[in-house]
Amino acid sequence: MLQKKEPRLSGISHEFSLFTDYDIHLFKEGNHFRIYEKLGSHLITVNGLKGTYFAVWAPNAKSVSVIGDFNGWNTQSHPLAVRWDNSGIWEGFIPGITNGCLYKYQVVSKEPALKSGQANYTANKADPFSFYWEISPKTASVVWDLDYQWGDNEWLKNRHNHNNLNAPVSIYEVHLGSWRRITEENNRFLTYREMAPALAEYVKNMGFTHVELLPVMEHPFYGSWGYQAVGYFAPTSRYGTPQDFMYLIDYLHQQDIGVIMDWTPSHFPSDEHGLAYFDGTHLYEHADRCKGWHPDWHSYIFNYGRNEVRNFLISSAIFWLEKYHIDALRVDAVASMLYLDYSRKNGEWIPNKYGGRENLEAIGFLKRFNEAAYQEHPDIQTIAEESTAWPMVSRPPDLGGLGFGMKWNMGWMHDILHYFSQDPIYRKHHHNELTFSIMYSFFENFILSISHDEVVHGKGSLFSKMPGNDWQKFANLRLLFGFMFTHPGKKLLFMGNEFGQWKEWDHENSLDWHILQYDTHQGIQRLVRDLNHLYKNEPALHELDFEPAGFKWIDFNDWEKSIISFLRHGKSTDKTVLVIGNFTPVPQYHYRIGVPSEGHWIEILNSDAREYGGSGQGNLGGVKTEPIPSHSYNYSVSLTIPPLGILVLKNIPK
Repeated sequence: MLQKKEPRLSGISHEFSLFTDYDIHLFKEGNHFRIYEKLGSHLITVNGLKGTYFAVWAPNAKSVSVIGDFNGWNTQSHPLAVRWDNSGIWEGFIPGITNGCLYKYQVVSKEPALKSGQANYTANKADPFSFYWEISPKTASVVWDLDYQWGDNEWLKNRHNHNNLNAPVSIYEVHLGSWRRITEENNRFLTYREMAPALAEYVKNMGFTHVELLPVMEHPFYGSWGYQAVGYFAPTSRYGTPQDFMYLIDYLHQQDIGVIMDWTPSHFPSDEHGLAYFDGTHLYEHADRCKGWHPDWHSYIFNYGRNEVRNFLISSAIFWLEKYHIDALRVDAVASMLYLDYSRKNGEWIPNKYGGRENLEAIGFLKRFNEAAYQEHPDIQTIAEESTAWPMVSRPPDLGGLGFGMKWNMGWMHDILHYFSQDPIYRKHHHNELTFSIMYSFFENFILSISHDEVVHGKGSLFSKMPGNDWQKFANLRLLFGFMFTHPGKKLLFMGNEFGQWKEWDHENSLDWHILQYDTHQGIQRLVRDLNHLYKNEPALHELDFEPAGFKWIDFNDWEKSIISFLRHGKSTDKTVLVIGNFTPVPQYHYRIGVPSEGHWIEILNSDAREYGGSGQGNLGGVKTEPIPSHSYNYSVSLTIPPLGILVLKNIPK
């Protein structure tokens, strides 16, 4: 808990600066990607005096003062001085300010206040580069040292193997405030340190390779889930200190679990203490409302064409990768950045210089961000949440792409959830929604995502989307997961989906862990666990996720029975698995499938197995090939395909 400091009025020195001329040069041209080492508050010693150096960018300010608990929030005692080099940076060293001191900047603008009628716009601003913030709803910045003794050297040394495009990547998406809560203690959050062993044990047991955290950057409104951030260099203090968050990441790494963090460079909220109208002008946001205001989220859009703003954002990305050992950044709402007319009517947007709808400045920013991230840390990944058909999102900038490592497959998610919502009797009329994704699966490096967005705002839980009686709902959910884990692409599941959460996700409450007392929900959980382990252990299911050579249809034309069959291949020719899915509740007996090789095909997974809550129909562990040509192959097998079930078989050569 932060302690209130007694007011003490100590002098301020303007004789010292952390900035070199080269820093200012890089800052002005938009290429200083560790500007967090200079701007913000930094505990240092000057001429034998311990204290804190403050620096803030406010080029249109008339004056800037540091106010805080150390001076009784006095606006006169500690004014900063503006640098002489037209950088717009105000700075100063205050001796005696120690770790944990609260502070803000009082910014008096050269510009008049538009709403209040003041001669000069004046606001008390939190530090955009602060490493730690007061616990919400309080809004002060906190002077903080980020020293931490990491223990994840082994993970970092081998991280390229875990993050490789040919590696199995199965992501468990988590909102830290609602994964689990302590109901006996007024429904309180788990802290970062409490979360560490519980989350690591669960994720490891379930077989997920990575955890993706909904944004942890400091945010004033808890109900935004972190997507309306103001602290781009600070983990939210709701769950603990920066070192506590480091401990969580460190612990997960030591259990061989990667950590992905949602990052939101697309927009920021209008709270007065934040970035908006920072020095009485549109400093971080674009001044033109057609480009600087998001109509859906009622938030500001960054000015991607401004060099100093690019410094801010790319430095934020590098900061999390460097200081917190984050393994991947998932960039939120990329589509909203790419299009000038995103969610806007005619007359509400301005075409680019070529007359098009593409946001050229945002495109340039995204390319530069990806180049910088991979240049500094080649073994990380960047992931785009991009919902349109924008080409080459996950291709290098020098080839004309945006430079992301991977992209969420929103098209697959939309089609497959619509397909599964249909009563099975009508699915034959929607067969294309089941098979169409293969037509474009290898255009990008796709992640198949069933995320938090699909289980909120009245959409219901994933379980509730499934049609039929209770047995059919569970069978459909097992079938959906089986298809997802055998389809090309990396995997992402939002928390609660893995055990068939009944209710829609509620960020104010814990997941419904109590329903695991029921065998049916335990069965869903066992299946997801086994699918994860199968996905990791079978190279055919992950090595060529992004290459056409990793997939081959056997039959996608049996729309009448709603049955599909396909092969997944690994890099080695002997690493092949056969997948057959039956998307109706009618079991199929003696169903013949052509196979590429002779021998015994063993059943390595059956979603209808009794331990998963199924009816137990299958093939008694496997089938032998027969020299009966089918599907252009010389050999075939005769199978029992269970109702609303999926089979995965592997060949043992004769």
